[in-house]
Amino acid sequence: RLLGHQQEINNLKERNIVLNEENVHLKNECSNLNQKFKDKSQELKDTEECAQKKEEQNRLVIKNLEEENKGLNTRCADLLNDLEKLRKQEAQWKIEISGTDTKIKNLENDLTETREQMKELHSKCSKLSSQLAVKQEELSQKDYDMTRARQELLELQNLYRQNIEYTAQQAEMIQQLQTLNTD
Repeated sequence: RLLGHQQEINNLKERNIVLNEENVHLKNECSNLNQKFKDKSQELKDTEECAQKKEEQNRLVIKNLEEENKGLNTRCADLLNDLEKLRKQEAQWKIEISGTDTKIKNLENDLTETREQMKELHSKCSKLSSQLAVKQEELSQKDYDMTRARQELLELQNLYRQNIEYTAQQAEMIQQLQTLNTD
């Protein structure tokens, strides 16, 4: 029986050695796994921190984009208002241009009529100028005739005075002759 116990003790010792080796191996493996776990935990922590930072950055980017979007919406609304004003102004200008075109057409018609009237007046002016030239020629001739008539009248008046003087002298002489004759 002792031998059986000794054998069992040896078996247990061997088993203990094997278990110790297995235990060392498991401890090493456990230590390796713990180290891997720590590394993975650190990696996870780093990843979570990085994800947090990214999320924070994304929040800031989203916030900035939202503010920019508000600004762009405001700008867009302003531009739409400006566009509406410009469309109204364009419509007003079209009305004004249409009115101006009508005025231009009316003025062109008036100008055409005025040109026709000017042609007629120019033609009348030419006729009147011709008539005036003829009348001036006649007037010049009448002035000349009148000047000659005045000269003739002056000459006649001189002759008449001379004739009156002569007649007076003759009357005086006749008187003197009658007086002499009476004497």
